[in-house]
Amino acid sequence: QVQLVESGGGLVQTGDSLRLSCAASGRTFSNNVIGWFRQAPGKEREFVAAIGWSTGSRYYADSVKGRFTISRDNAKNTVYLQMNSLKPEDAAVYYCAADTYGRTGRYGSSRATSYNDWGQGTQVTVSS
Repeated sequence: QVQLVESGGGLVQTGDSLRLSCAASGRTFSNNVIGWFRQAPGKEREFVAAIGWSTGSRYYADSVKGRFTISRDNAKNTVYLQMNSLKPEDAAVYYCAADTYGRTGRYGSSRATSYNDWGQGTQVTVSS
């Protein structure tokens, strides 16, 4: 099992930036995929971005391409989500998740069911 702890959320204004962090510990392996998802009140959890821990391959939802950047620091076991040009529709609880069984390779990195461990989430609020 991988333990994931998100941080970095907060209240910002439209157009501002935030950087979220996801610190991983426990059963981490080089073939993990780490994903970011978000969930707004009354909406389903949606995919935001994902990164291969060893390959560095990146995947983004269309809604955040060009504004968000996912990266990782292997030495710190931490994945980051740099969010620029934030919009009110980006407001949500952001979760990071880990796939340690290779399900993303089979079912896709954008599916929440491909991930087996989840963090507790961090709130992002964007005022207009």
